[in-house]
Amino acid sequence: SIMSAREQQQAQPPPAAPPEAGELDGGNRYEAVVPHWFYCKVTDSRERWVPFSTQDSERLEEAHGSGRDKEDLVVPTSGGRYDVHLKKRQRVAVYWEEEVSEVRRCTWFYKGDKDNKYIPYSETFSKELEEAYMIAVTLDEWKKKLESPSREIIILHNPKLMVHYHPVATSDDWGSTPTEQGRPRTVKRGVENIAVEIPNGEPLQIDHLVFVVHGIGPACDIRFRSIVQCVNDFRNVSLSMLQAHFKKAQEQQQIGRVEFLPVNWHSSLHSTGVDVDLERITLPSINRLRHFINDTILDVFFYNSSTYCQTIVDTVASEMNRLYQLFLQRNPLFKGGVSIAGHSLGSLILFDLLTNQKAAPEEDEHNGEGSRTTSSNRGIEQVREILKKLELSEYCEVFEKEKMDRQALFLCTEKNLKEMGIPLGPRMKILHYISSKEEMQVCLLHDLYSSRNCQYRDVGLGQVSANYPQLNYKPTIFFAFGSPIGMFLTVRGVKRINPNYSLPTCKGFFNIFHPFDPVAYRIEPMIVPDLEFEPMLLPHHKGRKRMHLELKEGLTRMSVDLKNNLLGSLRVAWQSFTRAPLPAVEAASTDAEAEAEASVEKQPDTKPDETPPAVKEEAPLINVGRLNGGNRIDYVLQEKPIESFNEYLFALQGHLCYWESEDTVLLVLKEIYQTQGITLDQPLPGSQ
Repeated sequence: SIMSAREQQQAQPPPAAPPEAGELDGGNRYEAVVPHWFYCKVTDSRERWVPFSTQDSERLEEAHGSGRDKEDLVVPTSGGRYDVHLKKRQRVAVYWEEEVSEVRRCTWFYKGDKDNKYIPYSETFSKELEEAYMIAVTLDEWKKKLESPSREIIILHNPKLMVHYHPVATSDDWGSTPTEQGRPRTVKRGVENIAVEIPNGEPLQIDHLVFVVHGIGPACDIRFRSIVQCVNDFRNVSLSMLQAHFKKAQEQQQIGRVEFLPVNWHSSLHSTGVDVDLERITLPSINRLRHFINDTILDVFFYNSSTYCQTIVDTVASEMNRLYQLFLQRNPLFKGGVSIAGHSLGSLILFDLLTNQKAAPEEDEHNGEGSRTTSSNRGIEQVREILKKLELSEYCEVFEKEKMDRQALFLCTEKNLKEMGIPLGPRMKILHYISSKEEMQVCLLHDLYSSRNCQYRDVGLGQVSANYPQLNYKPTIFFAFGSPIGMFLTVRGVKRINPNYSLPTCKGFFNIFHPFDPVAYRIEPMIVPDLEFEPMLLPHHKGRKRMHLELKEGLTRMSVDLKNNLLGSLRVAWQSFTRAPLPAVEAASTDAEAEAEASVEKQPDTKPDETPPAVKEEAPLINVGRLNGGNRIDYVLQEKPIESFNEYLFALQGHLCYWESEDTVLLVLKEIYQTQGITLDQPLPGSQ
C-alpha cells in the first residue's frame, strides 16, 4: 500500500529520505507534510479541486514562504494565462473574462461523497490536523479526535487509518458517540497519498502566438463548451504533439511551445441589446429551438448586416490588438511571430479582415514602379467611368486632384465627399452607387476581364460595407478550420480568385476541413477552376493512413484489376493488399495490371509508410497561385473508421472536431516551426 511504502522510506536515515516522505519511523520521528497548491473549478454548480502543475505549486510555495504574502503578491501560473493573488487566495484569468477561482495550500484531504474525489480541508483546519498528527507521532499516542469547523469528527486511529465521520444526529444529540453517527470517510495526509493527476508544466519559452476566433454561437463543440475551453484542449494537444514529434528540438532547447489565445466576439455582439429586440418578435412555440436559432444561426445574418458586421469586425480586430499588447507587456522578451486561426464563421471574419489590411508601401516595391503607375492610372480611369455613368463628369477633376482611384472611392464616407466640396445631390448619388449590388456586379465583371495584376479588391467583392480596422501586426499564417470562405465568396459573386493574389499582410493560408463537415468548402478550385484535383490528405499524426482507408483503397484496386483481367489480376490484387498503400486506380485506366506490376517491381525503393503517389505527383504539377506562397491550400483530415459508416450521422461532429484533432494541431505546429527552420523529428508521409 502507499502508506507502507512511505513508512519504509521514513525508516531510512534522514539524509536519504526524500523531502516529501516521512510520517513515522521506529524513533517516532515526525516530518512536516509537503503542501501542494490547488484551485477550485466550479462547473454547473459543482466544485472540483484541481492541482496546479508541480512547477506552479513550487513557485506559489516559494512566494508563500518568502513571507511576502501579507502584501498582494501576484504569481503567474498556467503558462502566464492566470495570475494567483496570494493574499486573497484567488486565481484570476489574464486574457479573458472568467469567474475568479479560490486557491488553497493543501496538505490534508478527505474523500467526497459523490464522485470519490479527494477534497482538501481548509488551510486553518489542516494546520490543526497537522499539529494533532505531529503530537500523535511524537508521543506515539493515537485515537486522537478533532472537531472540524462544520462540527464533524475526525479520528486519527494510526498513521495508516484516519477517518472523517459525517454526523447524522442534530447538534442537540452531539453527546452520542460520533463513531455511530454516519458513514466514515477516508482522510489522507499529503498529495502523494491521494489519487490525483498532477498536470505537467508548460515550457516557459514561447516561440509563437496564435489567436483563435470562434464561429457562430457561444458554444464551440459537441459538448457545448466555450471557446476558452476548446482552445485549452487545442493547446494541450499541441504540448503532447511537441513532445511526440519535436523531441530533438526540445532536447536541444531550440523550441519551447506555441501559445494559443481565444478571441471572443459573440458576447460583444449579443450585448448590443439585439437579443431583447429579437425576444419581442420571437414566437412562443418551440421555445428552445427558437432560442438556439437566435443565439447561433442568426450570427451569420448579423455578419451580413452592415450595422452588426461593423460591431463584429471591430470586436475581433480590437480584441486581437488588445491581447497582442497585453501579451507583449507580460512577455517583454518575446521575439516570435503571430498567426491567426478561425473556425467556421470566425475564419470568414478573419479572411475579410485580412483582405482589407493595408500592406506597408515598401512591401509593394517588388511590383515595380511601372505596374504601380499603370494600376493607379487604371483606377482613376475607372472612377472617371463611374462618374460618367452617374452623369457627374464635371467632378472628375476634383477626384483626380485627390488621387482618388476606384478602391479609394469605395472607402469614401459622406463626410469625405463633403470635405472634397461635392454638393449634397451628387454625394447621395455616389454613396448609393457605392452600396448598390449593381455596382458590385459591375466591379466583378470588370475585374474578371481586367489585366493579370488585379489588386486585392477582387476577393473583397460583395463584402458588407464596413470600415475594416487594421491589425497591429502582420500575421505569419492564417489557418481556417471547417471554413465556408469559398461558399461566401461564390455567393458574393466572386467566380475566380486571381492566381497572383495574396493577402496583403499575411503570406500563408491553410484551409483545413473534415471530409464530412457540412459547413466547409474548398478554395483551390476557385484559383484553378479548369482542373479537377483532390485536396491534400493530412497525414495521420502516428504516420501512414488509417487502416480502414488503406483497406478501402486496396479493395478499389482489387475491383479495378478484376474488371480488366479477372484471372490474371488476382495475384496482383493480393499483392496490392500486402504492399504499402497506393492510390486508387482510376476506373478509366486500361493498363491497370501493367501499372500494378510495375509498382510491385519498384516496391523495394518505396518506404513502407509512403503517402499515395497520386497526392505526391499532383503537388508539384498544380499551381495554386500565391495565396499560400505557391503551396497547397486545401487540406482534408482522414475520417475515423466509425465515421465512415454513416457520413450524415457524423456531419455535425465533423464540423466541431478540430479542437481535439491531433492531425490538425500537428499541421499547425509543423507550418509554424517551418518558418523558423525547425522540422519534425521524422517527416510524416505526404507532408510537403
